[in-house]
Amino acid sequence: MDALFLARLQFAITTAYHFFFVPLTLGLSILVALIQTMYYRTNDEVWKKQTQFWGKLFLINFAMGVVTGIVQEFQFGMNWSEYSRFVGDIFGAPLAIEALLAFFLESTFLGVWFFGWDKISKRAHLASIWLVAIASNLSALWILLANSFMQQPVGYVLRNNRAEMNDFFALVTNPNIFTQYPHVFFSGIATAGFFVLGISAWHLLRKSNVEFFRASTRLALAFALIGSVMVGIVGHAQGQHMVQTQPMKMAAAEALWNSENPAALSLVAFFDENTRTEIFALRVPALLSFLSYNQFSGEVKGINQLQAEYVKKYGAGNYIPPVTLSFWSFRIMVGAGLLMVLLAVVSAFLMRQKKFETAPRLLRLLPWAILLPYIANTTGWLLTELGRQPWIVYGLMKTEEAVSKSVTGMDVLLSLILFTLIYGVLMVVDIYLLVKYARRDPMEKSVVAAY
Repeated sequence: MDALFLARLQFAITTAYHFFFVPLTLGLSILVALIQTMYYRTNDEVWKKQTQFWGKLFLINFAMGVVTGIVQEFQFGMNWSEYSRFVGDIFGAPLAIEALLAFFLESTFLGVWFFGWDKISKRAHLASIWLVAIASNLSALWILLANSFMQQPVGYVLRNNRAEMNDFFALVTNPNIFTQYPHVFFSGIATAGFFVLGISAWHLLRKSNVEFFRASTRLALAFALIGSVMVGIVGHAQGQHMVQTQPMKMAAAEALWNSENPAALSLVAFFDENTRTEIFALRVPALLSFLSYNQFSGEVKGINQLQAEYVKKYGAGNYIPPVTLSFWSFRIMVGAGLLMVLLAVVSAFLMRQKKFETAPRLLRLLPWAILLPYIANTTGWLLTELGRQPWIVYGLMKTEEAVSKSVTGMDVLLSLILFTLIYGVLMVVDIYLLVKYARRDPMEKSVVAAY
């Protein structure tokens, strides 16, 4: 019944639900826009039906994303009013710009695109879906700028126990955004790629509209391969940035209790978090130093040394994040990412050899592979947010200081139960609708008639 714990749990659940829909929206909006561009250039009716088929799935996902996202902003005022009071002048600016600029642009032209089939010119209709794709990704940029301030606060001054913005340019050029945004962007590309690839493989296995889904498979493979590879490359740069700005997060992600130079990378480790002792670890010597500095030497600070350093800097307290959750979240994320790269490479190779459609085991596996980017996205965000603890704004404000003082544990518990039940129902509805329409014959009149 602790209000802080329940408020954190509630925000974690609503964020996890919401982020199921965000990456697919980012990537699929671009994929649908590219498919419609092919229709505009060739005037081939097959590309039009491709646009309508995948566009239908995009609309379902988008609607659920909007519904689950709105609730999050209300929680800043309900459960985290002290946080809103402390950084509202800064945190509110990118969120307001996201709503007034990106989201309104996105939702307006999505309506134009949906209702504009055969009612406006082909060029204007094509422009509308590209504006949706651009606005969707701009929306993510502004939200991530707000989150980047929490990860690496810049452009502020402390005045009257509040953080106030004194440099908007510094806020929008936060060094954290240059690795965080590309990581999320390419995660969206990979998610859309595996989503379309898995559905196409399901139809190809059943010899359903082979030409139709062969074309979508080629585009999906390009997205899956580029997205999964680029996520790894950008993630490497993000990890190096993390070593410099949030060394405790990296130490927790590696369960590195004491500083090492050169530092070994733990492939698997078992440890006692309470006593900060390692029980067993399978390590690769010097690899963590290489990943951190691009050389096989260089100190990576350990949890014990950082804890002592932070006590001197910030005062008495526990500055160690949940190590077990951080450690395994990182490995699940990386493992899912590597499987995505492997599947994309194998699929591309077989496609090039014209053996993709005659590989039934792979075709059966790919629909299940749709889950991989969702697993990677969720565990990646767990590491991002859990690894920052106990800070809600790194180095400025602790999470325990941010919770609303007037909210009781019972208040949060009731809303937690309500939100979880509603979101659970929405998730079931979303999966049902996506599966229902993904299995349909794209040439059915009922599918095209929706437009």
